[in-house]
Amino acid sequence: MDEIKDALTKTSAATKKDRFGRAISMAALALILIVVISIFWFVASKGLATFFTNHVNLGDFLFGSKWAPGQLDAHGKPLAGAASMIVGSFLVTLLSAIIATPFAIGTAVFMTEISPKRGAKILQPVTELLVGIPSVVYGFIGLTIVVPTMRNLFGGSGFGILAGAMVLFVMILPTVTSMTVDTLKAVPRHYRESALALGATRWQMIYKVILRSATPGILTAIVFGMARAFGEALAVQMVVGNAALMPHNLTSPAATLTSVLTQGIGNTVMGSLENNALWSLALILLLMSLVFNLVIRAIGKKGAM
Repeated sequence: MDEIKDALTKTSAATKKDRFGRAISMAALALILIVVISIFWFVASKGLATFFTNHVNLGDFLFGSKWAPGQLDAHGKPLAGAASMIVGSFLVTLLSAIIATPFAIGTAVFMTEISPKRGAKILQPVTELLVGIPSVVYGFIGLTIVVPTMRNLFGGSGFGILAGAMVLFVMILPTVTSMTVDTLKAVPRHYRESALALGATRWQMIYKVILRSATPGILTAIVFGMARAFGEALAVQMVVGNAALMPHNLTSPAATLTSVLTQGIGNTVMGSLENNALWSLALILLLMSLVFNLVIRAIGKKGAM
């Protein structure tokens, strides 16, 4: 009887493996959580030092247009205004998304609704190739082709918001396109069949049924592409002009949060006002990435409803 009882109550090998796997999963989850919290804490502690240690006014930082943290104004306050970089980042991001969206939707419709076989053979490899190109290559192409083109068309130096947006448009196009393709493929087949059975043409079916049903997923793809564009550094730095000035037009040299960060973070002393101000820019980038993620989740929940 004791042997039978021990056999019935003994933990099986499958249960041990299940517990081991669960422990590994929980450890990995805890590690990821610790890493994310540590990143937020580190960036926030460095970024908030600008306001609590160096006593820079938050309003002056967010809405001031003069960026020279090592210098003081007539009132003895540091010139740490990040508005020009914030505006430049949003302009480059929005403009690149506006340009990329029609191309991405058109490509996705062709690959899923018009010619799926040709799309899979031709456009899919091209899209995957664009994803794998390094940022520095995009920046170099923009520096040698886009900037001279802008200079010939609009005058000036050629550097500016428009040049940065054209480079970012190509960079985010594969992301938006691939996510849009997945969204269009997820539309139920009977939607298409029902629309055609009611007498709709193929274009009416695509425009009034497929695209409208896939709108939440397409919006998610666009926001995801904007998040990708907002955080891009090297390619934008090479073509935007890197002038920390409020952009007067799309072809005047400007700067973004990432371009100022990459230029200045290695040339400042840790703990100085100049260094803390750059960490404050990094904190803005981190908060904006969080906002983009929240927007994506909100769109996803609305689409699920």
